[in-house]
Amino acid sequence: FYEKVMGVSAERPAPVFAEIVGSSCTLAIGHSQTVQLFGAGSAVAADNHTVILEFRVDDVDAEYERLKPFVTEWVKEPTTMPWGNRAVLFRDPDGNLINLFTPVTEEAIKRFSGRS
Repeated sequence: FYEKVMGVSAERPAPVFAEIVGSSCTLAIGHSQTVQLFGAGSAVAADNHTVILEFRVDDVDAEYERLKPFVTEWVKEPTTMPWGNRAVLFRDPDGNLINLFTPVTEEAIKRFSGRS
């Protein structure tokens, strides 16, 4: 799922662990067996409903069209937010919230200039 969202192939250093390396972040994805290494019960899939994974993209509307075939739960279609980002919100297969956004107003673009 995340390989499709981010457009990057995952690296799999172990059968129960994968990393998707982007230009400014690494998304680490572990199997339930991996979580046990951090401590029993330390994480439960889709248990945290307050975290939103956010990814800045070049064109949120194009990404929305690209992802339509395999995203099954859209929370918010592309919308320009009051803080100047155009964003789309959806859930991954485990129910986690994902936000893709593109700064579109002059102020938002300025805020993100120089960030990787």
